[in-house]
Parts: sequence; structure tokens; C-alpha cells
Amino acid sequence: MPYSTGCKTPLSNFEAGQNYKDVSDPEVLVTFPVLGDPHGASFVAWTTTPWTLPSNLALCVNANFTYVKVRNRYSGKVYVVAESRLSALHNPKEKPKEAVANSPNDVPKNTNAKIKGSSSGKTENVLDSFEVLEKVSGASLVGMKYEPLFDYFVELSNTAFRVVSDNYVTDDSGTGIVHCAPAFGEDDFRVCIDNQILSKDNLTVAVDDDGCFTEKITDFSGRYIKHADKDIIEAVKAKGRLVKSGAFTHSYPYCWRSDTPLIYRAVPSWFVRVELLKEQLLENNKQTYWVPDFVKDKRFHNWLENARDWAISRSRFWGTPLPIWISEDEKEIVVMDSVAKLEKLSGVKVFDLHRHNIDHITIQTDSGRLLRRVDDVFDCWFESGSMPYAYIHYPFENVELFEKNFPGHFVAEGLDQTRGWFYTLMVLATALFGKPAFRNLICNGLVLAEDGKKMSKSLKNYPSPMEVINDYGADALRLYLINSPVVRAEPLRFKKEGVYGVVRDVFLPWYNAYRFLVQNAKRLEIEGLAPFVPFDQATLQKSSNVLDQWINSATQSLVHFVRQEMDGYRLYTVVPYLLKFLDNLTNIYVRFNRKRLKGRTEEEDCRIALSTLYNVLLICCKVMAPFTPFFTEVLYQNMRKVCNGSEESIHYCSFPEEEGKRGERIEQSVSRMMTIIDLARNIRERHNKPLKTPLREMVIVHPDADFLDDINGKLREYVLEELNIRSLVPCNDTLKYSSLRAEPDFSVLGKRLGKSMGVVAKEIKAMSQENILAFENAGEVIIANHCLKLTDIKVLRDFKRPDGMTDKEVDAAGDGDVLVILDLRPDESLFEAGAAREIVNRIQKLRKKVALEPTDMVEVYFESLDEDKSISQRVLRSQESYIRDAIGTQLLLYSLMPKHAVVLGEERFHGISSMSFGITLARPALMFNIKATLSLFSGDAKYSQNLQTYLQSRDHSNLKYEFQNGNGKKIVNSIEQQPAAEVVLGEHVFLTVGDYYLAANSD
Repeated sequence: MPYSTGCKTPLSNFEAGQNYKDVSDPEVLVTFPVLGDPHGASFVAWTTTPWTLPSNLALCVNANFTYVKVRNRYSGKVYVVAESRLSALHNPKEKPKEAVANSPNDVPKNTNAKIKGSSSGKTENVLDSFEVLEKVSGASLVGMKYEPLFDYFVELSNTAFRVVSDNYVTDDSGTGIVHCAPAFGEDDFRVCIDNQILSKDNLTVAVDDDGCFTEKITDFSGRYIKHADKDIIEAVKAKGRLVKSGAFTHSYPYCWRSDTPLIYRAVPSWFVRVELLKEQLLENNKQTYWVPDFVKDKRFHNWLENARDWAISRSRFWGTPLPIWISEDEKEIVVMDSVAKLEKLSGVKVFDLHRHNIDHITIQTDSGRLLRRVDDVFDCWFESGSMPYAYIHYPFENVELFEKNFPGHFVAEGLDQTRGWFYTLMVLATALFGKPAFRNLICNGLVLAEDGKKMSKSLKNYPSPMEVINDYGADALRLYLINSPVVRAEPLRFKKEGVYGVVRDVFLPWYNAYRFLVQNAKRLEIEGLAPFVPFDQATLQKSSNVLDQWINSATQSLVHFVRQEMDGYRLYTVVPYLLKFLDNLTNIYVRFNRKRLKGRTEEEDCRIALSTLYNVLLICCKVMAPFTPFFTEVLYQNMRKVCNGSEESIHYCSFPEEEGKRGERIEQSVSRMMTIIDLARNIRERHNKPLKTPLREMVIVHPDADFLDDINGKLREYVLEELNIRSLVPCNDTLKYSSLRAEPDFSVLGKRLGKSMGVVAKEIKAMSQENILAFENAGEVIIANHCLKLTDIKVLRDFKRPDGMTDKEVDAAGDGDVLVILDLRPDESLFEAGAAREIVNRIQKLRKKVALEPTDMVEVYFESLDEDKSISQRVLRSQESYIRDAIGTQLLLYSLMPKHAVVLGEERFHGISSMSFGITLARPALMFNIKATLSLFSGDAKYSQNLQTYLQSRDHSNLKYEFQNGNGKKIVNSIEQQPAAEVVLGEHVFLTVGDYYLAANSD
């Protein structure tokens, strides 16, 4: 049976569960005399595993290295080592005699003694101890014979005990000569097999299953290998073959289960002849689609190109038994392909295929031989690779089902499975069916601890998953991982703070948009209007509002993009797009549409805006459901209440289809609008001009008339309001406010032009402004016989300040496409608007401070604290309409607040736009027309007072609802010993102070 290199804990587990520790092992340099050398030279090999020395069968050098034959001036011994590793021969116990002067072969005395990889780290002039006799190439040493340390394998002398070469020999440690014990190292095994030192079928392993030497190693038979190290060193020393010994601390693998040291050891194995399938494997790999593709084209392809026969057997008790029955002389072998065949050949009924239920079963053959099952079980990777057919019990059942669905549509696993599951799936499917096992494959990277190490339960270097889920939710954790380098097959250093960042940046804005919808949908009922029922998609598509058109188009673009990318299994492009969409929904649509959504415009317009937001949120939830299943389900369960015929769960809903047309122009225009807003904000920040400070004028410079028409047309009001600017001036004369210059895009042109890049770049930079304009109009230009497109050249616009103006009076910002210019000069005519914004800002902050909901109705009172109240009076008078629209109610003077008003919060502010003032928030208070209420009772003041007391005792919202149901009238007949009265809203009683004084002023 062939051998494979393994270890006490099988290699697959060793690789998956290794636990490295720093240990101190013996470090020895041993000589191997060169047979027939006239100087009596010896090869010198370095090892930290003396227990492998009795199994030495070859020495390995690097054919590309230079080797030297040197004489030790103290001992006279001649050694052969790599020239770059001569310092390894230094023995601090030796004291060199006086150096022989001026020998032509002397090593120069000024040679640096700190040779790369020196294990001693000494700084003495070590090389003075040696005389160079000869320099040779590594290739010239190949084939030379040497005298082994021990004669345990003397019968292999015809092929063994000679020098071979391989590139795994390096110059960063040792002597440049590696001693090979083929049963105890993967490279040793490979090199010896490749050089016919021995064959896989006759490999002698000198260590048994318990890690003890076999009888073959007579001097150390029965000894545990690690315990025999000292005695082996003493035996080498007694033979005069020890150059140096010491201790060497290095990282060594331990079993992650038993915490015991591991050793590589060749074990008898059953193999799959993968090398015969190599070409077919490579061809099948071409038929698959991987995300990301570099894993397929590089990592996996390279692994298949170097594929070797696969050892599929393991020496364990638990596992799937190998279905192989073999005779003692190994001349008859039967492989069972079914339970029925085993029962037929053995005559034994089989109920369970575990080892302890079938190992006793024997088969008597026609030749008289007795067949017994081999002891081994399958490598567990063989079972995982059999998944596509084994899980449906093919070929014994479900043949049609398997044939219709094989190869599978996709598999998904980590990068570490490139040489594991992905490989075994491919090998078995190729061997059995001549096909790949899958059509598509998603490969993710590894999630590491924050320190970059593997997550380890013993080290506890990661937060508890349940702790993260309890703190931030499973959806936040899921989205954090999906939107990380892991989905691009790159490693991720997991940080709990990153999950919190997803909650802060994604879920909170998303939930706030949903909450804003719910609050304003409820507000309709609170105000006595018809309950909210969303309009259908066809009606919403007809909306004349530009932001409705934009968000509807952007939603269809989202559905189109996600479908397209999910069809391509590209998770890493989907989530960033989704997150950008949510950001646009909250920071553009909701932010710019607050007045409409809050009902500050017509009711029909409000319902269209709310329905649009509802529809977008619903589609967004359906699109995001696979990524955030719990969060979207919570939102959906509430949203479905206003839509008859909805599915019981969002996960029962079909994934959205594209409906309606996408408007690429409107999407581009809104994107450009946001660019303009961002550029203008940057200018404000540079000059310390907050948004509450109104500015006179903004100029937008761009050559595209359609672009300017959009910004100065449908989108104008949003730009002006968001930036608090009074006037917007479009300009398509790009040279009026800027000078143009061209720069080559080296990232695009460098690869294409090669050596011509320098000449082309020089001519691009020398382009005149007229040439640049002509290039932009034509879309291409010929330079140095190369046709360059708009994507090849960057056109930069540098601001040209108008004559007579300083940088404090006017400034600009651009992105290479559009130029934004702000007039920063102070203007007294804008003072009142800025002051009004400051007042509104303080009111909103006070609402938040007293924990009011947006739908909570309050009355706001203003009190000037200045001696000269003319400034505040002028502001309140000129900005009355703006303040009322911004706060949703009339701003009242403090002196008008009735004594029975319930104050919710108040605060005073000083030095705000040259004003000092107080703001008071109070619950809406009833106000009465005393004359009118007296007339209800023929002038009886007591009855009138009783009516006022009764109405003031009622819940304000309930009272408002009763008046609405009575068309503004209410019969009060529940006051004892008092006649009934019909109270008319707006005549006898007013629900708020604001209503009362508005009515009074209108009279």
C-alpha cells in the first residue's frame, strides 16, 4: 500500500486546529563524510529534531547556491556548507590557534561575521577560524555519496545516502544542507520519492503509532522519540560526527485537542489517482463561475495544476469505514458499492455501517481466501466532497432529481476551503461524472480577531457572538460582515465597534425614516382627516413633484441593480449600493420633503408624499429582507396593516420586480444637486458661515444647459432652502469664472500607451482653453497619433475671482465637473432671515430637550429680554410666515400666555443674532369668548363659568375629536343643575391661544 505523509493527529486536523507554542528543542550540527573526497571533507547538516537522524537517507542542497569546502584552523577538519551559511559552523567552545598568515585561500579578515540567519548572533570575527579550500556550485554536489550516521538502512545503499537538490532549501537558517528522513517530513518524502531514493510502496517507517522507535532502530528500540534525543546526540558525539550542539527556541505545533506535540509521520494510505485527472480538473474549473474571480483563476487554478494523489484513508475508529475487503496476502480485493452486495457476498444482514457493526464481517472467495475489511475510515473531506449526491442517497434513490439538478447552482464557503471542500467537490465530481460539482461559487475571507490573529476560544481574543447580538442585533452583525472585505475573500479584523457603526449609520436613519412615516400617517387621524391608505403605484408614477419622480426612479434602479448583481452573486457590490440608497432616502427625500410629509402643503400633496415614502420603504424592506431578515420583518408587520391582501410575512413576499420607467436624467440631476450642496457647504465651512446665516447669491458654472435648467428649475427651491441662499444664478460660460487646464488620467492611459505616455502627457498639459472646450464638445481628440476620449483626460476648472473682490467676499469650490461660487459679503437685508432661523433652531432644540414627539402639539411663546425690543419685533413681523411653517404653529408673545396654560419647558438665550430672548413651550390651552358664552345662558355668569370649567377639565384631544365629529359644534348637557348649551368652536371656545388671537386679529 502506498504511503502518505501525515502526523500523529492526522494532517487535515493538524492544519485546521494547530496550536503553535514556543518550545526549546536541541540544536545540533552533524557531519556526513563525503566518500572518496581527497581532503576527507564532510557535509554538515543542521537539525532541531535529532530523533530523525537514524532515518536519514539523503542530503538535500539547493542547486543555485554556492558551497564552500573549508578547513577548521583549530581542529583541521574539513567541512562542506553553503557559503552564505558559513557562520553556522561557529563553535564558541573552540579557541582558534594563531591564524596562518597571508594564505592565498584565507578568508578576508574584514568579512562581516554577522552572516544572514546566524543562529548564534555573535559578533566575533568567526570566519577567521576557517581556511577556504574550494568553492563549488550546489548543482555539482548532486549525486555525491556520503557515509550515513547509522547503518540501520544499509540495505538501501544502492539508492540512498547521496546528495539531491531542491529549492525548498533556503539560506535563512541551518547550513544550506538538509538531511532527509523521508518518513517524517513532507518535503523530505517528496524529494526522496522524486529522486528514487525509495518508492511509496516500500517506505520503511522507523516510528510506530505510539511515537516510539521500532525494532529496526536497534539502539533506541521502544524509546519515545522525544525522550531519545539526548542519547542520539551522545551517540553522534561518540562517533566523532558532532560539530556543535545547543538549544533552539522556535514555534512548534501542538494538537489543539490533547495539547501534545505533533510530528509528521508517513502512514500507509489508500489514494485517489488525482494526478491522472489533472487536465480534466483544469477544464472543469474553467466551466465554473467564482466570486471573486481571482480565487478561481489564481489560487484554485494553481492548486489544481500542482494536484497530487489524494490520500483518502484515516486510521481512526469513528468515521465512515472504507468499503474495501482484502485478503491477507493482498492478492484479492473487493470494493463494496452497496449494502446489498456486502450482504450477498458475506451472507450477513447489515443494519448499521459503523465499524463496530461490520468489522467482524468476512467474505469467503472462490479461491478459498478469506477477505477482511481494511481498518481505515474515510477522510472526512471525502464525505463532504460527496455531498451533492450522498445527501439524496444517489444512486440508490432520487436518480431523476439528481440528474436534473447536478451540477449544483452555487456553493458558498470560506477561502480556507480552496484546498478543502471546493477541491474535494471538484475531484469527486470530475472522477465520477466528468463534470464540476457546482456552477457558481461564492468565496468569503476569514474573520480574524481584532489583533489580526485567528479567533481562539482558549485565547478568548474575540467578543461573545451572543453579546454582540444582544447589544446590537443579529441583523447589524450580518450587515457588518456582508459589507466588509470578507465578501471579497479578504480577511476581516472583527471589531465590535464596527457593528455599532452599522446600527448608527444604517439602522437608525432607516428606522427614523420609517418612524417619520408612521408619525405623520397617524397625524392625519389625530387632525380628524381620513385614515392613511397608500395610493397605488400607477398613481404615484404620475406625481408632478420632482423628488417623488426621483425617488421612484431611484427605487426602480435599486431593484434593477440588486437583481443584476445578485444574479452575478456579487454581494460586495449590492450592500454598498443599498446603503447609499438608504442614505439618499433619509438625507434627501425625507429631509427635503418634511413640509409635504408633515401636511404643511395641501392634504392631497401630503398623501402623495406619504404614499411615495410608504411604497419606497416597503420595496426597500423587500430588497433588504435577505440581508436584514429580522429588522425588515418588524417594519413590514406594521406597514402591512394599511394594505389589504398583504402576505403574512415579508419572507413570503416575492422579490420586487421592476415597475415603471427609470429616469436616468432626473437621477443624475439630483446627484448633481447634492454635489452642488456639498461644494457650497464646504465653502461655508472654510469661511465659518453656518447654514443659519443667509447668503445673497450662488453662481453655478457648467457648460451643460440641460443640467443648469434642472438645477435652476425643478430643483431650485431645494437648493436655495437647503443652503439658505436668496438667489441662484446659472452660468454656462465656463471661462467667465474659471480657467481650464487638462491633465492626463495616468491610471487609464499608463497601461495603454506605455512608452508613449510621456509625450502624450506633455501635449495634454499644453492644451489651450479653446482646445479643451473643443475637446469637451467633440468628445475626443487626437494627440501624438493617439485618439483620446473624455475618460482619458481630466478637465480641471480653476476659479478666476472677479476683479475688485477679495477671497473673503467671494469663494468657489469645484469637483472638476461643476464650479460653485458663493457671494460671502454680509447683507443687512438678510439679517432678519438669519435671526428667524436661529429662533426656530432654539425652539426645535427645546422640543427635543423636553422629549416631545413630532406629532405632539404645543404652543410656543416668545419673550424678548432686550431693553430695545425693536429688533426682535422686526424679525417676528417680517419672518412670521417662515417661522409658522417651520414650527407648525403660530409663534405667540409671552404676554399672551393664559394663567391656566400648562408649561412643558422654557429656556432663555442670550447673544443670538444680537438678541436675547426666552422660549416657553406649553400645552394647547382653551380660550373663551366671554361675551359669547354669557349669551348662551342669557348673561348668567355662573353658568358661563361652569361651562368653562367643564370644558377645561376635558382631555384636549378628545374634545377636539368631538368638535370634529359635530362639524364644529358640541352639545353640553352633562353639567348638573344647568341647562344644556350648544357650544360652537371658533365662536364660543377656541382650542388654542393661537386660534383665539388669529380670530381676534381678523376681526
